[in-house]
Amino acid sequence: MHTDEPTRVLDVRDVDGEPFGHIDDALAELSDSERLLLVNAFEPVPLYDVLERRGFDYGTEQVAPDEWHVTIEAV
Repeated sequence: MHTDEPTRVLDVRDVDGEPFGHIDDALAELSDSERLLLVNAFEPVPLYDVLERRGFDYGTEQVAPDEWHVTIEAV
């Protein structure tokens, strides 16, 4: 992961219902020079396959019992 790229933050912890639509929109808007920091209340394991299929690299960190950060960038 490159640390000098601009980062967008998407916090989906308060999204009513399924957050995938918000995540998908944010990924579609992401430029090659940006990263997305996804903040979620749980580890979004099903998202990992989607990211890999779409050519994204990611790193996940649990920062609190109910807070996960997933940093996503284009490969």
